[in-house]
Amino acid sequence: MERIWLASYPPGVPPDVDTDAYASLAEMFDRSVARFAGLPAFSNLGRTLTFAETGAYVAAFAAFLHGRLGLARGDRIAVMLPNLLQHPVVTFGALRAGCVVVNVNPLYTARELQLQLADSGAVAIVVLENFAHVLADVLDRTAIRHVVTTAMGDLLEPLRRHLVNFTVRHLKRAVPPYHLPGAIGLPAALADGARLTHEPPRLSHDDLAFLQYTGGTTGGSKAAMLTHGNLVANVEQIAAWLHPYVGEGQELIITALPLYHVFALTANCLVFVRIGGRNHLITDPRDLAGFVRELARLRFTGITGVNTLFRALLDTPGFAELDFGTMKMALGGGMAVQRAVAERWHTVTGSALVEAYGLTEASPAVCMNPLDLARYNGKIGLPIPSTECAIRAADGRELPPGEAGELCVRGPQVMRGYWNRREETRAVLDAGGWLHTGDIGRMDAQGYIEIVDRKKDLILVSGFNVYPNEIEEVVAAHPDVLEVAAVGVPDPDSGEAIKLFVVPRSEALEQDTLIAWCRRNLTGYKIPRYVEFRDELPKSPVGKILRRSLREQG
Repeated sequence: MERIWLASYPPGVPPDVDTDAYASLAEMFDRSVARFAGLPAFSNLGRTLTFAETGAYVAAFAAFLHGRLGLARGDRIAVMLPNLLQHPVVTFGALRAGCVVVNVNPLYTARELQLQLADSGAVAIVVLENFAHVLADVLDRTAIRHVVTTAMGDLLEPLRRHLVNFTVRHLKRAVPPYHLPGAIGLPAALADGARLTHEPPRLSHDDLAFLQYTGGTTGGSKAAMLTHGNLVANVEQIAAWLHPYVGEGQELIITALPLYHVFALTANCLVFVRIGGRNHLITDPRDLAGFVRELARLRFTGITGVNTLFRALLDTPGFAELDFGTMKMALGGGMAVQRAVAERWHTVTGSALVEAYGLTEASPAVCMNPLDLARYNGKIGLPIPSTECAIRAADGRELPPGEAGELCVRGPQVMRGYWNRREETRAVLDAGGWLHTGDIGRMDAQGYIEIVDRKKDLILVSGFNVYPNEIEEVVAAHPDVLEVAAVGVPDPDSGEAIKLFVVPRSEALEQDTLIAWCRRNLTGYKIPRYVEFRDELPKSPVGKILRRSLREQG
């Protein structure tokens, strides 16, 4: 196929990357530690770890896993941590030991945790003590043999460590009682590992690195098998795209999205380790006032997030007064960036909110806009180096520019398949290596791709296709709307009707006002029939509005 998008590439971005640059993520990490030893790698809660300090912790944890716990290459280890210094230490330590990381949302209920641990077959887990009681409830129904617990301040300097841990345990009472016989604390594990010698296994691109759980394109939660080769390729692809705009050893990226999510895992943690940047970890981005105070103390050069996070920051007092003079990049992904949010962002910060696109099954990055984009363009960007994208009809035909169809992706970052789900793998990965994303998109003559909507979110009104993204874009532009989701609900006359779920900015906002707004901006069959006002909308852990949950609620 002709890669028409290459003609639109920014100067300095190659059409392809060297996917063999590193044999594994462990090798990539070790080489960055050697190159950038004295530079800051991760900062959080008042402490900054250099690459050398991070490397020492990582080596100790890897030695502990192998020499003390007896974990072998390919064993699965669950990581149930928020954004703390412990997260990259444990993750890279597990990878260095040849283990497969199973990222776990720390806010999981006991049922959700038990299902994921059982499905993955994890034999060890690292858990923040705040959530250890949930693990204790399900431990006997899993394959877990080894538990490592950690407290919030465990990797901070001694005085601050004691202060933070005392506050969390005794003043905030944020650590419910738990009973986990035989569990070892992370500080003891690191001290033990530092006394051991460990020869890391020789890993290759074929070794599994992560079982990354996702709702996927076909239904319930399942694990994408992401190999070291997949993630090395995606890191190199993203690094090549960023190269004209960022400098090695010079960047400070704000990491507010959770590292257990593939967006922050790759785009923030892995990529900025690769280029010698500093990840500043935000442990609780829901504390927006605290988040803005933290930003005020930093001369950050980049930030990633989802639409809801950027909107929330814009609505937080003090954000507009920050100094954005050093910011080179604001990258939105995970869900559609809405025009109203992007335009406000540009007005407040003076820089574009650049949209990118990816999915867990692709490690995740697939498309990205140039970082020097003057203004929001409504597109997810161009396929990144070494990536092919095609828009296909239902019968598999490749469609020409301008026509809408399913976005299909092929490249070295595409997963091996779903863990223990052969049929579901076949449903999304065809014989030619193409990943069928389930997203409806169109490509223009310059190769820029626009996502029209999710295939499964499509609303059919009297035979007409209605895309929720378009409806939400219009409604979100109303000055009294804070958040909105559009879904299809059964209708005896039209098959489906459009229903809005709206979080208003003003209590004075009424249904008739919104319907009239839609009539001025949308054709007849796209006008919502129903409006339900809510105090909040259901969201995923990274803030993505869950339309499926709203559809089920009617």
